[in-house]
Amino acid sequence: MTFDPTEAGAALRLPSDCSISSIRSIHETIQEALGRQGPLEIDCSKVNRADLTSIQLLLSTAKTGEAQGRPVVLTELSEVLLNTIQRAGFTGDEIIDKHFPQKKGGS
Repeated sequence: MTFDPTEAGAALRLPSDCSISSIRSIHETIQEALGRQGPLEIDCSKVNRADLTSIQLLLSTAKTGEAQGRPVVLTELSEVLLNTIQRAGFTGDEIIDKHFPQKKGGS
């Protein structure tokens, strides 16, 4: 997992394994990133293993950022992560976008 703090906020790249076996280190890195100022972007492109714990953590991160007045956006959702989000009960693009804010197409 990589964390790259920048002047405008923070960028975080999730590791390929976002299952329960690695969730503690992911949580610690996200907590560190949330402690910084500005928006937080989470790159999800490399995720090839995910379970409900990763979905819970991403949802909690988005809600924490919102409560702090700090934008948290996901970029490049991998197919595996998107499928896991859908299996967790978040179906349809509007529902997913509402709970898991995404940056799409360079916007």
